[in-house]
Amino acid sequence: MDSLRAAQILLVEDNPDDVEITRRALTRSRLANDLHVTRDGQEALDFLFRLGRYGNGADTPRPDLILLDLNLPKVNGIEVLERIRANEHVSIIPVIMLTASEREEDVARSYKLGSNTYISKPVEFEKFLHAIELIGEYWIVVATLPPKAA
Repeated sequence: MDSLRAAQILLVEDNPDDVEITRRALTRSRLANDLHVTRDGQEALDFLFRLGRYGNGADTPRPDLILLDLNLPKVNGIEVLERIRANEHVSIIPVIMLTASEREEDVARSYKLGSNTYISKPVEFEKFLHAIELIGEYWIVVATLPPKAA
């Protein structure tokens, strides 16, 4: 893990505790990244498509990786995923579904719509921390992320 490239991570999560745990896990893993947090599906879409308060592209970097919850206010995670995969400018970004839902239909639909991975959030703090560390290690250290100008 000596030569990590800085990665822009978009976390779409409405639970402040899960946001903090995710932030702590990525920091604890010593991953070189910038974490951007949106608290609902509409804000995530605004961030990705540079709308509303994110209209100034210079202040809104394109993420390298998206961690997306399913159960979100305003626009749910499935619809956010559909909109990501339907847009040529952001469709290449890996999307990790990170959610409390273990329903088979949610898993199947997420993969059908193009999710790269589906992870059910562990309830126990240490297990959730470990899951986030593994996500970061794989997607930031091991995997080759798509180029910025794709």
